[in-house]
Amino acid sequence: MADKSVRALAAELKNFLSAHEEEDFISAAATNQAAAGFSHVKADVQAPPLHTKPAHSVSEQVLYQEAAPAPKPAKKAVSHSPAQDTLTVVFGQPVPQHPQTITVEKPQPAGTPAAEENVSPAGGAMTTEEKTAALAELAATIKNCSRCPLGDTRLNAVPGEGNVNARLMFVGEGPGYDEDRQGRPFVGRAGQLLDKMIAAMGLKREEVFIANIAKCHPMVDPQHPEKHGNDRAPNAQEIACCRKYLEKQISIIMPEIVVALGGVSAKALIADAKSLGALRGKFYTLSLDSVSLPRPVKILATFHPAALLRNPGWKKDAWADLQMVMAHMGLKAPSK
Repeated sequence: MADKSVRALAAELKNFLSAHEEEDFISAAATNQAAAGFSHVKADVQAPPLHTKPAHSVSEQVLYQEAAPAPKPAKKAVSHSPAQDTLTVVFGQPVPQHPQTITVEKPQPAGTPAAEENVSPAGGAMTTEEKTAALAELAATIKNCSRCPLGDTRLNAVPGEGNVNARLMFVGEGPGYDEDRQGRPFVGRAGQLLDKMIAAMGLKREEVFIANIAKCHPMVDPQHPEKHGNDRAPNAQEIACCRKYLEKQISIIMPEIVVALGGVSAKALIADAKSLGALRGKFYTLSLDSVSLPRPVKILATFHPAALLRNPGWKKDAWADLQMVMAHMGLKAPSK
């Protein structure tokens, strides 16, 4: 009887923690900050502090109307609100320009077309307006994409959203149930936790850019998109079809750091990647297949917020990873 009572109490405690874990990320992170051991972390390049106050007025925020996806006869009709067919781009403080740029190019076999670079038509670095237009055009292409079967079963494609001049970019694996309905990345429970993680770094969601490897919802049972718990990770074919879209977004935004959320995105973006555990705790230089970058971009792997919801004990390790990013970017956690 005593064993049954203990198991019952343990089950109740697990349910209670599962319902409240999102609320305690910042406090849990603060508790473990001293133990994280990041006094030894030194950035290769000390970036200037990020301006956290918006540098543009509300009138300079642009709402782009996206092209509606082409109708698919085999797909059940779904009503959409106007907001689901738009991409909001919020301008922030322009990214400081580096005095020197380095072109990182991967060796290409003879006859391979030259990779695209992040340059404006005039030949210089892309302006905010050019970045905004390029991302909007790319989002329209994504919303009409049918390169893989996910395009036939999605409700909404999810291109990504955020600051076109973001210094920091988060990349997950693929949209889930809530994202498929809203056409926006990380808006469910995992997205709410990601917002808290970003806030713990002293930033706002509007100051970063958030996207996924796969731009459409991978489902276990594609014939029943209305079902909850129907999510799965994108497979290799789906990642290969969507990869060029993410790489183009990275080349346009040109963040200083990309944070890969979870093993799927980490292994897709980090060369010779093995397990997430083997990748964590170290910066890598991002290497892309379809585009070349005008300067190096660092990438760091950490846990996906959905994994932190299932395993709250991993939050202290996720916070340690985020502190590495903060140290590199010169960010400080908000004071209590």
